Amino acid sequence: MSGRSRAKKREFSKIIISTVGAVTIAVTVFTMVVVWRTGDTSPLAYLIPAVFTETAAATGFYYSKAKAENRIKLRKQYGAEIYNDTKEL
Repeated sequence: MSGRSRAKKREFSKIIISTVGAVTIAVTVFTMVVVWRTGDTSPLAYLIPAVFTETAAATGFYYSKAKAENRIKLRKQYGAEIYNDTKEL
């Protein structure tokens, strides 16, 4: 094998969160520019909430996925009997 190591492939969930974040920033900047040039604030009522709702959904998905992955890692590290995250009544 050569001295090069393969670059680790970026996780799909990180691609989603990065893309949604970039779109959110772009739409927010675009909306602010249009509001500044036209003097009309009505786009704020529709564009900004829609974009930030999408960001919230993507963030929720990302944290849910990370939580599940961390549970798996902790079970492998400590064993199922030691790391038991089930709720007992």
